[in-house]
Amino acid sequence: MAKGNKFTGGGVNQNKAAMMQRIQQMQADMERVQNEISESTVEATAGGGAVTVVMKGSHELVSVKLKPEIVDPDDIEMLEDLIVAAVNEAEKKAADMMEEGMAGITGGLNIPGLF
Repeated sequence: MAKGNKFTGGGVNQNKAAMMQRIQQMQADMERVQNEISESTVEATAGGGAVTVVMKGSHELVSVKLKPEIVDPDDIEMLEDLIVAAVNEAEKKAADMMEEGMAGITGGLNIPGLF
């Protein structure tokens, strides 16, 4: 059996196997972190705490809490705006949490469509 020449030395297959093993471990780690983050929650507020929302890392809205004094039947539009602002902030926090979790695994690699 040939040992390979200077261009295809015997270490190439070992390097490929080691790289595949690292990739498989990274995939397993990424799945574990994604599952953990999906169940973690973030909280965001708007209007100085008048509206508070809780969202899972999976971007599932868990709860919306309103301070009673913010509910003004004559100004529903303001309440709607505050809810939208709080939900958008929670969504950003959830996305940042996922990005940070994945960066810890990928070493900051920017792989489009990864998560």
